[in-house]
Amino acid sequence: MAEIEEKVGFIGVGLMGHGIAKNIVEKGFPLTVIAHRNRKPVEDLLGRGAREAHSLTELAKNSTMIFLCLTSSKEVSSVIEEMRPALAPETVIVDCSTGDPTVTMRLAETLAAQKVYFADAPLSRTPKEAWEGTLDCMVGADDATFQRIRPVISTWAAKIVHIGGVADGHRMKLLNNFISLGMGALFAEALALSRKVGISVERFDSVIRGGRMDSGFYQTFMGYALEGNRNAHRFTLSNAYKDLKYLESMANDATVATPLASAVKNSYAAAVAGGGNGPEDYVPHLADFVARTNNVG
Repeated sequence: MAEIEEKVGFIGVGLMGHGIAKNIVEKGFPLTVIAHRNRKPVEDLLGRGAREAHSLTELAKNSTMIFLCLTSSKEVSSVIEEMRPALAPETVIVDCSTGDPTVTMRLAETLAAQKVYFADAPLSRTPKEAWEGTLDCMVGADDATFQRIRPVISTWAAKIVHIGGVADGHRMKLLNNFISLGMGALFAEALALSRKVGISVERFDSVIRGGRMDSGFYQTFMGYALEGNRNAHRFTLSNAYKDLKYLESMANDATVATPLASAVKNSYAAAVAGGGNGPEDYVPHLADFVARTNNVG
């Protein structure tokens, strides 16, 4: 892979993408962004030195490396299909979304036919760490592509792990999210039972916090349950449900029985179906839906 002076394009400047893009441009890489629904993050990035493309074709023509931070593989596939005619050979696309590994493999194969490289680089932590440039990132890519994209990822990630080849980043991300979202489902159910038997949220927390069951995820989850901070962990219930469906699909392909993953998925499915499908219905709010199911006031 030839040495290239990178020109970075970024698609998806939402909750996570805004902070990531901010770090890319502030740390010296030429950056082109494109607006979707909300112009506020775009205006902020323009003020920091980014330029704006008015179409995906324009962004593709002016970028050697394109980062995607979108909702799902459906949006990623649609965006790539629209950009494909304008992608020059040696361009690399880096998908930071949480995606379906099967779709990731298909996209990589399609792009390889026109000598465009692909990497999946999903991330972990919250918009706060995205803004601070201290996210975790797990990368699926061949060695040469990983070495090429690492300097740009380093602008926004403090921990970068090269998991393996294409789609391995997405596979690991689904496993990571299964663990974290599984903990969320456990916390929500435990809190409902705790309140039902007369143990307050405050007393429950006084035992768990600082003990072996404590964790960063527990603390952000309890930021809502204990303190009422609706923005303590800004990851939507809808996205959680989507990720668990991807995990179930991966398990089906691997012929692995996943009774726990299915139970966790159903907990989030019930919350989404019960009205938790909005853009500000976040994972810690699962506790409310589980409580209502159990007539906990």
